[in-house]
Amino acid sequence: MECNGCPRHCKVDRAKHRGYCGASEDITLARVSVHMGEEPPISGTAGSGTIFFSGCNLKCVFCQNSDVSRNVVGETISVDRLVEIFHELEEKGVHNINLVTPSHYVSKIRDALKIYKPSIPIVYNTSGYDSLEAIDSLAGLVDIYLTDLKYCDSTLSNKYSSAGDYFDVATAAIKAMYRQVGPLVLDSTGIAKRGLIIRHLILPGCTDDSKRVLDWIARNTPDATVSLMSQYTPMYRAKEFPEINRTITKLEYKVVLNYLNKLGLDGYMQDMSSVGESTIPDFNLEGVKKCITK
Repeated sequence: MECNGCPRHCKVDRAKHRGYCGASEDITLARVSVHMGEEPPISGTAGSGTIFFSGCNLKCVFCQNSDVSRNVVGETISVDRLVEIFHELEEKGVHNINLVTPSHYVSKIRDALKIYKPSIPIVYNTSGYDSLEAIDSLAGLVDIYLTDLKYCDSTLSNKYSSAGDYFDVATAAIKAMYRQVGPLVLDSTGIAKRGLIIRHLILPGCTDDSKRVLDWIARNTPDATVSLMSQYTPMYRAKEFPEINRTITKLEYKVVLNYLNKLGLDGYMQDMSSVGESTIPDFNLEGVKKCITK
């Protein structure tokens, strides 16, 4: 069957060949764990039950998880095993089930959630490069959309992520996400139960583009929660692009943060101490295989 599940529409038969995303027909996972490194209402005090999917439909030259996204390091599992993982994470007492980079496995994820929908929220943690059909198909299954809005300028998105249509695709998807779940809703302890969080990673030398991204949010989803990220660390192929082969400056961060405040947007601002590789998980297949006890 030809794959048209994401905006690439690569039409590859993933039963025989890997798609543009690097994935086969089977779900491939790199790690399943309790994660404390997400936004405060996602990680909370008990952690987020993260499921890291291998492969990616973007080609970001600065990717911090290139072993997983590009080399598709991981273990293949069945839909039934994914359902078991939902149960296992839920039993650990996490606040939510966090599907990280899920876009190229939407049909299998949807099958799993139709078999078993956990009693805790499902987080769809995505680059934003999602088709409308995929997002519409998740209505009633996903509770929280945690999405990137990486770029406004098509020149930047084409150069750094091989996706000249990124902004048009991502903004259409975000509007659909917002129609489904609305603004962020927290429980009495400050834990997210439902809604939309839009992440934006500030890139070196790109403060004007960051402002344009925030302008779009302010015009189209003004009560959405924004997560402004300062953690950019040049990795993978960033050294081939001298203009982004550095971390952002304090001034760049201040310029974008001040603009966000000027627009009246609300959310979470990442401290600049987050720069570096310490936040990158070890993709060692933890939690992927079923633990059999005697």
